Formats: sequence, structure tokens, C-alpha cells
Amino acid sequence: MTFFSILFALLIEQLKPLRADNPVYAGARALAAQIERSFNAGQAHQGRLAWLLMILAFTVPVALLYWIAIKIGILAVLILNVLVVYLTLGFRHYSHFFTSIQLALNNGDEATARSLLGEWTRRDTAGMDASEVARIAVETALITTHRNVFGVFFWMLTPLGPIGAVMYRVAEYLARIWNEPGATAEREAFGRFASKAFYWIDWIPVRLTAAAFAVVGNFEDAIYAWRNFAARWQDEAIGIILSSGGGAMGIRLGAPAEVAADIIPSDAGIVDSINIETEAPLGEEASVRALQSTVGLVWRALLLWMFLVLLLSIASWLG
Repeated sequence: MTFFSILFALLIEQLKPLRADNPVYAGARALAAQIERSFNAGQAHQGRLAWLLMILAFTVPVALLYWIAIKIGILAVLILNVLVVYLTLGFRHYSHFFTSIQLALNNGDEATARSLLGEWTRRDTAGMDASEVARIAVETALITTHRNVFGVFFWMLTPLGPIGAVMYRVAEYLARIWNEPGATAEREAFGRFASKAFYWIDWIPVRLTAAAFAVVGNFEDAIYAWRNFAARWQDEAIGIILSSGGGAMGIRLGAPAEVAADIIPSDAGIVDSINIETEAPLGEEASVRALQSTVGLVWRALLLWMFLVLLLSIASWLG
């Protein structure tokens, strides 16, 4: 059931991609903003309550529909699952940015590539060269694919089914929108629980995605980079995804210069700064070719996930 739900949703999305500004997502953004305005007074416990209300606002209706679908029959369950997966997956949400950036760089149009990257990532891209544009595009693609595809896959496979998929996507959105860079101290306290909650919700999916990148890419380099360089990122999940993905493709990801304070916590004691600065990740600098490598890695990882989902579905049928 889960395999066909994901397969049909992927096929539908290929034929008719769900726009990022669709009414469902717009409603979620509006509700999250309203809840934040109503509850945010700079206290951590208010953030916990707001997060719980937002999660329940989406998971309770899905749970009710899921219960009704089970009562109706297997076809109703399949239809509901396909609808939920279609709405929670984002395999094609931002692919037009990545494809357009790849095309612009292939044509030597760095200005257009920088403009597209800035629109996609909402960061200042002025002055970036082609290598830096390619690197950031690769990093954004890997992180987006994990959170919009593979994380949804994992929670769809749990006993929660569509409820888990909805919970994951809402939790990911809240962790991102309530912890935007440059937030005030009041908002930092409010969004702290959303960030911690998503860390644990995403703990297993992140490692499964990294393992998938290793299996379908250069296994030894992916595992080596994961073990030795993931800590260079302040966000552990991002570090695992990018280090394993970069190692799998033989590409160095992350900022070209790291400082000790960003790599090791300040309470870790004396740091051997020489080793930190000279021990560089394996691989080449990101280039235009890295974009094509990323497409191949993501598709191979997707096929691996689908194969595992099929095996699990067959095992459940036989059981």
C-alpha cells in the first residue's frame, strides 16, 4: 500500500508539480504566522504550546480522515495516502531553480545563475563566482531533497502513515520559519522548542539519507567524510547530509574556510587549530559538473528508497 501510494504520488507530481505557493501551503503559512502573533511573548513555554497546537491542527484532521478511510476500504486508504504524499512531497517544488541554475552556468551566464540562486535561497549572491554558486546550489538541493522527500518517506513508512508524513512536514516548516537567521531574542526563545522537536523527529531520517548517499555513491569517501567532517557545521543534521553527500560525489561542500569556534564548542577545551585548518575534506571544488552529479546522486538515492519501500511492502503482504 505504501509503495503504491508513494509511486502514484511521484508520478502525479512529475505530470503536475505542486507549486510552492499552493493554497494548502499558503494556509499553513498564514496559520503559523497567526499562532506566532497570538502566543509569542518571548517565553519558551509559549513556543511549546504554539508548536503543539500547530501540529494538532494538521495531524488531527488527517487522523480522522485516515480512520474513516480504513472503515470504507483499501481503495479509500490508497486515495488518502496518495493525496497526503503528493501534498507533503516536494520533489519538484524547487527543481526549476536548480535546473535553471545548471542551464545558466552551462551557458556561462553567471549573472542569471546568481540571480536565480538568490531568489531560491534568499541570500545575497552578489560577487559569487561560478564555483561558489554551484556549491551552494548543490548544498541547497541535497538539504531540500532530504527534507521534502526522504524524510517524508521515512515517516510514511512508520505505523503513523500519512499522519507521520504530515507531522514531519509541519515540524520541518515550524523549525525553519520560527528560527530564521537574524531573529530577535524574543523570537529565538519562542522558536527554540520547534528546532529541538524537529531535531529528534529528523534524527533517524537524516542518517538514513546519509547512508543512502553512501550506498549509491562513493561509499568509503562518504562514510569517511561523515565521520570526520560532519561536525564542521553548526547544524548537525545539515553537516551529516552535506558531508556524506559531498563525499559520495567526491565534492568538497561547506564554506571554504572554517574557524575553530564554528567547528568545536567553546567548552570543549583547547583546540589544535593547526589540525583543523590543514585537514581538508576529500574531493574537488564544486563546479558546474557537480550539479549533474547531484542530479544523479539524488535519483539513485530515490530509486534505492523505492526499492526498500517495495521490499518492506512485500514483507508486510506476506506477513
